[in-house]
Amino acid sequence: MAKFRPPLPRSLSGRAALILIVPILTIQLVFSLQFIQRHYEGVTQQMARGLEIELSYLLDVYAADPTEAQRVAKALQIRLLAPAVWDFHADRRDFWDVSGRALITTLRDGLPLTAVDLQHDNGEVRLRLDTPRGPVNVEVDRRRISASNPHQLLVLMIMTSVLMTVIAFLFLSNQLRPIARLAQVAEAFGKGRTVPYRPRGALEVRAAGAAFLEMRNRIERFIEQRTLMLSGISHDLRTPLTRMKLELAMMDGDEVADLRRDVQEMERLVDEFLAFTRGDATEEVVHADAAELARQVVTNAERMGQNVHQGPLDDNATVPLRPQAVKRALENLVGNAVRYGTVARVSLIGSPQNIRLVVEDDGPGIPKEMRDEALTPFARLGAERDPNQGGGVGLGLSIAADIARSHGGQLRLLESADLGGLRAEIVLAR
Repeated sequence: MAKFRPPLPRSLSGRAALILIVPILTIQLVFSLQFIQRHYEGVTQQMARGLEIELSYLLDVYAADPTEAQRVAKALQIRLLAPAVWDFHADRRDFWDVSGRALITTLRDGLPLTAVDLQHDNGEVRLRLDTPRGPVNVEVDRRRISASNPHQLLVLMIMTSVLMTVIAFLFLSNQLRPIARLAQVAEAFGKGRTVPYRPRGALEVRAAGAAFLEMRNRIERFIEQRTLMLSGISHDLRTPLTRMKLELAMMDGDEVADLRRDVQEMERLVDEFLAFTRGDATEEVVHADAAELARQVVTNAERMGQNVHQGPLDDNATVPLRPQAVKRALENLVGNAVRYGTVARVSLIGSPQNIRLVVEDDGPGIPKEMRDEALTPFARLGAERDPNQGGGVGLGLSIAADIARSHGGQLRLLESADLGGLRAEIVLAR
């Protein structure tokens, strides 16, 4: 059975606003209910007791002298109808009339009251009373015995609460803005873009920002040192290989051809190692057309005699990326496709959130349980991928996956529904 979780805002600003607004609304609700109850019931009861005293005196005068009772009723601003004209024997009150309930209860305590009518006219109260001379009717202005609507106080309270809530939310947004900025800078760095950033906000946010800057600087220094080291290794390794190639060029014999192939294989291995460790750290991010990059890769493959075809390409695919790095990743996937299959197809699928560079082939593919292993460096999943038998060194997919991750994306390995082989997708965020 799934556990119920109440819906909550996902953003920090939304949750902070919820924490701010809920207590204010709760306080307002409790205060309003208590105030309305005391205002309508308490005040109405006090005013109704005053009317009760006046009516008791009026009934005493009416019992002694009906004519004098009319004069007294006029002086008290009460309309006296004797004998009774309005014939009703049950109380009439709207269910939402809070003060009316308190009014009826109070008047019944000290008067010979038969019924009260509060529905005939909202501005008047009609009573039916029993006297020694028979039933009489009394009509009184409702404002004399009922608390007035405290709408002005309630409106003032609500308006003040709204104003203070807006001020508090603006202050809260100002405090949350540095956190959102830090998240944006961290996300950009994860996609390979270095965005200028200066820690701001509260002490804790400044500490987090300073820690992020220190971490980013360490990572950038590490990448720079690694690049310089690999440049030196490249120079040191290529120099003896070049001397060996020159010496082999001046030699003849059957063994020389085998040595030349070995030297070429060593050069290829060195190039792949350097491409893997170098990654795309030396290239700047620019807005480039990914569809044009895919066309270039297909054209270059066709010029090399490879059986590579161009599939559907979404022309609306201009995204921030490192063109040479993405092109190198795509070339690695195409190289794997034509190495293990007979035909490859390159296509591009765009969406509002990302783009997908897709390379499909008709080769043996990669079993689902081995796809994660295939993305690890130097992984060779079968004998057909042995470098001594024409296979690679297990870095093509690793390089493509590393380049995709540096762009905030990923490399996905699936099964091609059309060609039956492997379907490799480089997913890049827009």
